[in-house]
Amino acid sequence: MKNEMRVEFDSISANEAFARVTVAAFMTQMNPSMEEVADVKTAVSEAVTNAIIHGYEGEVHKIVITGCIEDEWLTLCVEDQGIGIEDVEKAMEPLYTTRPELERSGMGFLFMEAFMDEVQVDSEPGKGTAVTMKKRIVQRED
Repeated sequence: MKNEMRVEFDSISANEAFARVTVAAFMTQMNPSMEEVADVKTAVSEAVTNAIIHGYEGEVHKIVITGCIEDEWLTLCVEDQGIGIEDVEKAMEPLYTTRPELERSGMGFLFMEAFMDEVQVDSEPGKGTAVTMKKRIVQRED
């Protein structure tokens, strides 16, 4: 089975919840556990928050989430066309933040990696960032 979706929305904090619910609804066809849904919602929330706060630095632009379900894999990509990341490796270090004045914890990528099976970050300064996350949803017998 393969199914895909794409959603685009404004980069405002109110849309974090929209992104979480949209992705949760999309993945229900995989019959995930509540824990799996919570994990994915948390990872998506972190990626969307990063796009809003760091990618667009508070300006309102567009964020795109694409999703694909293929067999037992859920793949999600959260993209912005914002400022990009100079040093992805550094940005993925725990507690690293470019916005300490906003009391950001610098744990977003760590949470994404903890809750998903794979996380890949592609970014180019001045062009934006794409965070691709994969999670294997094991089909259970009811």
